[in-house]
Amino acid sequence: MATYNELIKLGNEEFHRAGIEDADTDARLLLEYLTGMDRQELLLHGDEEADSLTEEEADNTDGICVKYQALLYERANHKPVQYITGMADFMGLRFHVDENVLIPRFDTEFLVEEMMREVGDGSSILDMCTGSGCILLSLMKYKNDIHGAGADISRAALDIARQNEELIFSTQGIKSPQHISLHNYNKEHKPVDWILSDMFENITGKYDYIVSNPPYIQSEVIPTLMPEVRAHEPRIALDGDMDGMKYYRIIAREAAKHLNRHGKLFLEIGYDEAEAVTKLLAEHEYKDIKILKDYSGNDRMAICTT
Repeated sequence: MATYNELIKLGNEEFHRAGIEDADTDARLLLEYLTGMDRQELLLHGDEEADSLTEEEADNTDGICVKYQALLYERANHKPVQYITGMADFMGLRFHVDENVLIPRFDTEFLVEEMMREVGDGSSILDMCTGSGCILLSLMKYKNDIHGAGADISRAALDIARQNEELIFSTQGIKSPQHISLHNYNKEHKPVDWILSDMFENITGKYDYIVSNPPYIQSEVIPTLMPEVRAHEPRIALDGDMDGMKYYRIIAREAAKHLNRHGKLFLEIGYDEAEAVTKLLAEHEYKDIKILKDYSGNDRMAICTT
């Protein structure tokens, strides 16, 4: 039988052998997920035997150890921690994720934070290529009375987004403490209009803001990505065609039709796409085009108005 500290050490060593980045962090996160304990609790109980705390565990002396080793196997084969646990943190909130949606990333938090400077209470927002819904739901959580719509071509992704709407705005029915963010207190909101649509095909309304983190990786680059990405994240949410610009062209052509007067468009962009996106938006007569750099100094976001 092993202690909690010994299990984390085991995970750390196994992940180092597998070439996993942040090996120690991932080993700890998986044990937190399995036990329901947070980091402080694991520190407090670190020298205790992992299967000796409850009667239920005592009936199966290898319960936690065996289950933990199964999780280690998944991660050592480069399955992302978020897909193993089914949860991802974003903007201080916790979201459901599976392999039908991209894992929310810190870079995209920059997009949301910049939007929060602009978006007023009571505004209407369309999130194109919504995926897990993390962008739209974060804005709705931190702003008041937002009219939100999220569109995606994937029915499975929209199912996850609907689950996240319920999770973010209500803690009812959530059994595991690790699945409840401190920010997930009940808050009234206008129900989101989740729209199954191939880009703007089924969009009929107009909005004050349209935001999108579309697929923008060049097709030939995808095989070179980390195995966590290329083997597990949905290609449909990554692949921006040969030049990475396919979906920007659609957005530039169609978005203005669905923006109110003086409406704004917010786009996440690849680090090397600022010039091409700026040119494209200008060709479609968008105004006040701005490119913003993220916290790492990379071009990350385009903003423009109709």
